[in-house]
Amino acid sequence: MRVTIRYFAAARERAGTSSETLELHDAATAAEALAAACARHPALQPVAQRLRLAVDQEFAAPERRLRDGSEVALIPPVSGGAVPHRIGPAAVAPEAPLREVAGADCGAVVSFVGTVRATNHGKRVVRLEYEAYPEMALRIFEQIAAQAREKWAARIAIHHRTGALEPGEISVVIAAAAPHRADAFEACRHAIEALKKDAPIWKRELYPDGSSWVGLGS
Repeated sequence: MRVTIRYFAAARERAGTSSETLELHDAATAAEALAAACARHPALQPVAQRLRLAVDQEFAAPERRLRDGSEVALIPPVSGGAVPHRIGPAAVAPEAPLREVAGADCGAVVSFVGTVRATNHGKRVVRLEYEAYPEMALRIFEQIAAQAREKWAARIAIHHRTGALEPGEISVVIAAAAPHRADAFEACRHAIEALKKDAPIWKRELYPDGSSWVGLGS
């Protein structure tokens, strides 16, 4: 069977391509797709154990069986739907997510604004470059919002930028609205932590003397 392999961030750099089609046997698993990719691109092998696998835009266990036409994404460690969530190169307006979630049924609206730091680990940051798997990222955003609705009766809106950002620019804005103040704060905190853990968004820090993918160091 034929499957499409998609590479992102440091995995893309090591493979030298963003996607390709591989021929696998009919009972192949996601782990076997990864092994085939590493065989074709040996530079992937040193980081293979740190890559998460996604099949058809959902995180998958290595033993997940594939079908003809499956899309397998190799997901390096991340740095960090539909409307009201957004991801793309357009500038993020801090007030936009607030408008998405505000309403008379909620007594508290909390927002988190993430900006690009000028230094990190003692090094001067010239700029950040954000890359994403946008279709899957939007699914993760909606999963995060569903968790917030269930646990805190909160509405969540997530807006995230991609592309090159200078120090001081806004990279992400998250707004959370809930009937009570404590729930709004907790929902907002949960959203940013879950985003940084699971959303397929990567950032590369560029310094005067080089660059590094955050979370992978290469």
